[in-house]
Parts: sequence; C-alpha cells; structure tokens
Amino acid sequence: MSNNTKFYIDGAWVEPAEQRLLDVEDPSTESVFTQIAVGSAADVDRAVAAAKRAFRSFSRTSVAERRALLARIVEEYAKRYDDIAAAVSQEMGAPLAFARAAQAWIGAAHLEEMLRVMDSYQFEWMRGTTRIVKEPVGVVGMITPWNWPLNQITCKVGPAIAAGCTMVLKPSEIAPISGVIFAEVMDAAGVPPGVFNMVHGEGPVVGSAMSSHPDIDMMSFTGSTRAGILVAKAGAETVKRIHQELGGKSANILLKDADFATAVPTGVLNVFSNSGQSCNAPTRMLVPVERHEEAIELARNAARSVVAGDPRSENSNMGPVVSKLQFDRIQALIRVGIEEGAQLVTGGPGLPEGLVRGYYVRPTVFAGVTPNMRIAQEEIFGPVISIMPYESEAQAIEIANDTLYGLAAYVQSSNPERARDVGRQMRAGTVYLNSPGFDIGAPFGGYKRSGNGREWSEFGLDDFVEIKGIVGYGA
Repeated sequence: MSNNTKFYIDGAWVEPAEQRLLDVEDPSTESVFTQIAVGSAADVDRAVAAAKRAFRSFSRTSVAERRALLARIVEEYAKRYDDIAAAVSQEMGAPLAFARAAQAWIGAAHLEEMLRVMDSYQFEWMRGTTRIVKEPVGVVGMITPWNWPLNQITCKVGPAIAAGCTMVLKPSEIAPISGVIFAEVMDAAGVPPGVFNMVHGEGPVVGSAMSSHPDIDMMSFTGSTRAGILVAKAGAETVKRIHQELGGKSANILLKDADFATAVPTGVLNVFSNSGQSCNAPTRMLVPVERHEEAIELARNAARSVVAGDPRSENSNMGPVVSKLQFDRIQALIRVGIEEGAQLVTGGPGLPEGLVRGYYVRPTVFAGVTPNMRIAQEEIFGPVISIMPYESEAQAIEIANDTLYGLAAYVQSSNPERARDVGRQMRAGTVYLNSPGFDIGAPFGGYKRSGNGREWSEFGLDDFVEIKGIVGYGA
C-alpha cells in the first residue's frame, strides 16, 4: 500500500489532519502520476511534539548507539536504491542512468561519510579542569529542495542522527516521492519513534509553521535565497539557529594558460548536468578576450553533443527541467539574454528539435556576455551558460566576485600555483581547481547571499551541535 498520502510521525504512517491532495507531475510527459497529502500547522505541531518527546531520550544515547543506527539506515538505503533512483527520475526528470549514478548515489555517500566521521569526531574533551562537550542542538526542522532531493535529505539527516538530534523533514512538494521512500528506509532501519518525522506541504504553510515553531531549535533550509530569507525572518522571533544553503551564480575562470580543449567542454557539460538545476553550476565562463572565439567554438560543439529527451531512454543524456513554472522562467531569461544583446551561440527559446511535450529546454550558450546583463547576475537554474570575456586576470577575479552569491567558484590553469592563488581570491564557499575529482569530505556552503553554515562531513556535523563548557568538571 502506498504511503504517498500519509505523513510519517512518531514512528508510524498517519493520516493528515486535513485531507487535501496535491498532484505530482512527471515533467517529461506533463502528466500526473500520483498525489500526496499536503499538511497544515496542526500536522507540524503533531510532528514537533513527537520530536520533542523523543529528544529527551535520544539526545542521551551513546555515540556507539547512534553509529549503529546510522549503519542500519545505510543498509536499508541500499535495499531501496533502485526505487529511489526511479522515483527521482520520474518526479524531477533526471535521466535514469544519472539518477542511479549521481542522485541516489550521493544520498548513500553522505550517510557513509557520516559513519566515517563518527569514528573520529571529538564530542567531548578536557581543557584544564573544564569539560568541553558538543551536545545535540535539539529539534531540527529540515526543508529540502527538488533538484538534488536525496543529497539534501541525507546531508541533513545524517549529521542530525550522529549528533543526537530529533527532526521534522519537509521534502519538496514538487519532488516528494523519494522523500516517502527515504521515510520508509528510516522506518525499516528501526529509528526510534519521534526521532525522524516527515510532513509534506507547501512552503507558505508547512514551511512557515516549522520556521516559526517555538519548539524547533534549528532550521536547516536548502532552496532559493528568497525563501531562505523568509525562513530566517520567521525563525528570528524564537532566536533559533538558521542554517541556509541558498542560490548561486558560480564563475568558472579559464586563465590564459588553461587547456581550453578540455576546460571549455568540461565546463559546459558541468552546467548542463542535471538540466542545469544545480546551485553550484559554473554558469559564468570567464575567458581571455583573445581566446573568446576559440571558447565559443568549443562550447558550441560541446552543447550540441547534449541530447535532451526521455529520461528513460538510453539515447538521451539530459532530461527536462522540473516544472512548467521553472520552464517558463528559464525561457523568459533566455529571451532577456537575446534582448540585452548577448550573442546566442546555440540553443535559444523553445523546445529542442523533435520534442513536443515535456519541460525540455534547449542546451543554450551565450557569448559576449557583460557583467551588467541579467543573465550574468540572476540564477537561471537551467541549461544556460554565459561566456564572458575579460582583459586581465585582475578583471576576471573582479567579475567573478561581482555577484550577490558566493556558493562556488572554478579556476582552470596549467600552472597549479596560479590556480591556487586565484582560488584563494574567490569569495565562495567551495573552489574547484582544474576539474578535480569529487570530494564528499569537502565543506559545502556559501558566502554572501548563498547562505551560512556548512554541510557535508564533519563540517555538517558541527552545525548540529551546541558547545557546552562544564567548568570544574576535573577539579
């Protein structure tokens, strides 16, 4: 029996306080494939009360007990791996192969990384006669997005379990079914009643009720900067901790000595991965003015190698964007780029050739983009990249940092020392030098309006603990 129209509260699948259903759409077909119940403030109250009760005992469990619980969660996740990948593919349009290799994989990777962290993380130590103790922050409200649903769920739930926190999760109502499966994983793993709770709903209702709830001690939010500001304002009344991972407009600086034949296609395909729906995508490619034309040709060829189509087909490597709202916003910004005078290299408005249904966006490359253009400043969140010429290295650094955001930055150079020097000047939470391998242990989070706090590995765990000093403990 499906749990899609139920909530997971206090260790059981329960009916919502009010029976109100929301359609869930497959963006590749524009058709409804299931429904979920959407919650109310009453459902939030019930879930928070369960989490508050459970915190009394769960917060006092040993590190070994919590690690054993997390290990069981990892085991149950592995059993549902294929179900998770299929759900992500259908609900947000990721190609099935990508959903398996990246979307479902990263959820497992975060949980496994937290097991490793728990083996060495220092929860208590002596400093003179004072005992320093890292304790769970309390009841945590979690609001997660649709673009990387398992990534964001597990990089919050993992450290919360490790720290001894209890929690209430609101997955995205746009891509909620992977969240249902994750709740089933938690249930199968034997998570104690009330430790993990899940309520579906819309941001202005459930998200707002969570953010302002007096019995939630911390809000961990991933989503748009606009929504993150609302969460912070609502949480300010109760002076709760607010952890935010928000938008981005990341620069990819190709220095004069970069290997353009590799760096340009890599950068383009990085943007188009996940249909451009990644907050840290390197959507601004900065190139020396004298190599602008070379970059254009390489980018055009890379973009034309991308095949948008049915996520279930082996012949396509890019799916649709998640919704009509997202599609319309991307189309509008592509038209803005043309109106502002940017050179349209390939792609543009409308559906890709041969497609008549689904929220597919043509892989789009603009060139000759200047810093004052809207497409250079606004987060498009689609498969659109802007090539921006620069005169000097100093100007490239200035352009890269000239944004409201600071989530990520990318630097390419054949000279590692030059890449390191430029990387240190980036005002961003994560800097990637010369397309490095993926590092699940690196901190993730942003400067400026990209948020505050850090996620992933021990950096994420740090944000789920309070620090207590017990003075005279060793006297």
